[in-house]
Amino acid sequence: MRGSKINIRVILKIIGLLLVLEGFFIITSIPFSIYYGSPTNLSFSLFNGKDDFWALVISGIFVSTIGLIVWLMTRRAKDSSLGKREGYVIVSLSWLVISLFGSIPFILSGSIPNFTNAFFETISGFTTTGASILNDIEALPKGILFWRSMTHWMGGMGIIVLTLAILPFLGIGGMQLFIAEVPGPTPDKIHPRITATAKRLWGIYVLLTAAETILLMTGGMDLFDAICHAFGTMATGGFSTQNASIANYSPYIQYVIILFMIFAGINFTLHYLALHGKLKTVWKNEELRYYLKLMGGVTIIIAASLILTHGLGIEKGFRDALFQVVSITTTTGFVTTNYLNWPFFLWMIIFILMFAGGCAGSTGGSIKMVRQLLLLKNSLLELKRLIHPHAIIPVRINGKPVSQDIISNILAFFLIYILIFSLGSVFMSFIGLEFESAVGSVAATLGNIGPAIGSVGPASNYADIPVVGKWFLSFLMLLGRLELFTILILLSPAFWKR
Repeated sequence: MRGSKINIRVILKIIGLLLVLEGFFIITSIPFSIYYGSPTNLSFSLFNGKDDFWALVISGIFVSTIGLIVWLMTRRAKDSSLGKREGYVIVSLSWLVISLFGSIPFILSGSIPNFTNAFFETISGFTTTGASILNDIEALPKGILFWRSMTHWMGGMGIIVLTLAILPFLGIGGMQLFIAEVPGPTPDKIHPRITATAKRLWGIYVLLTAAETILLMTGGMDLFDAICHAFGTMATGGFSTQNASIANYSPYIQYVIILFMIFAGINFTLHYLALHGKLKTVWKNEELRYYLKLMGGVTIIIAASLILTHGLGIEKGFRDALFQVVSITTTTGFVTTNYLNWPFFLWMIIFILMFAGGCAGSTGGSIKMVRQLLLLKNSLLELKRLIHPHAIIPVRINGKPVSQDIISNILAFFLIYILIFSLGSVFMSFIGLEFESAVGSVAATLGNIGPAIGSVGPASNYADIPVVGKWFLSFLMLLGRLELFTILILLSPAFWKR
């Protein structure tokens, strides 16, 4: 990391462009504010908790203007000077800056007047965590609710572009596994250029979001709720427009959301290959099969228990089990039932699933399927190596050997993840949370899941967490969303040395 001084101007240039884009997306919420009854005379009124029109107008213009000023002041900075060090700073700083500015509509509208709560809700949206401090979601103006869901959608696409295009450039992140699996520019890769990759990913993301929106409307959901829930699904975020999340919707709608949560948890490279007819290549992907088998197996165990011992009908028991397993595994966080009312061993299974996560290159968070798969393979091979100490037996995925450097990276990631979870749980206990709530809140925010166990379970939220706890959990959301190392490397003194 030693080298020339970090180019602050090129960092600010990109941050400025992101703020301009964020301001534009804030403004897209205004039509919903007008249509759903923000003041008919459009009179100027702020901080009353009901008027979102002017809050969105002022926020959108302000954020875009700040971004434009920053960009104009730094526009001559050469993109060619963007190196790995600048990349780390941009990736980390982007999520923080857009969350700070994204909280302005909540504050100005009076929907969430407290800055800590507004920032918590916003960074929860952008990191696609879905942890909320709102006690009455349905009381919020529609424009604010749309912006709240939009933070998910923006963050989800940002993560896709980040993990498939940016992090490999920095040499970190789950997608280096994909690079190792398919070395060099081959037909199995989307495109070696970042900009081309981003465009293709945006297309897939928009297509899946539109398809889910149409299917939800077919099931009787209105356009507003369909868009918001599609945003939350494809981003694996979990913000709903209803206090009961998905519980009061029809089985058809629940199955549609289940299907698209599964899609959202799959590596978006595989979506690209599937759209180009390479279905055999997609199905041969070991991570995908592991992902589907894990969810299928756990669903059968939970469904059988609910049907046989909890008195639920076959279809209802299967649907409740499948929905919760898919939602938690993909780190979406939608719920249809309070799983804490299930037998203890069942909701402990749900808790363990919080460490699973979606596939690499998906919008899902947590540890990720490919890391678990390679850890399992490496552990089994260690047994063989003990029996045959002189044999060279590489870990393979999809028939290709995985370098020892990547295995070491995965082991380090897993160790650091568990260490942060453990220390975080101790800290949350220290500030007053009981054991279940402490471990649950840390697991759910570090894994970008949302609902957890204890007082932050599916029937409650994070409103009563102490202020210092909310800031700590906000940090964990960012840490987990950016694959740990992206943030931790900035805390290293060596990074800042010339």
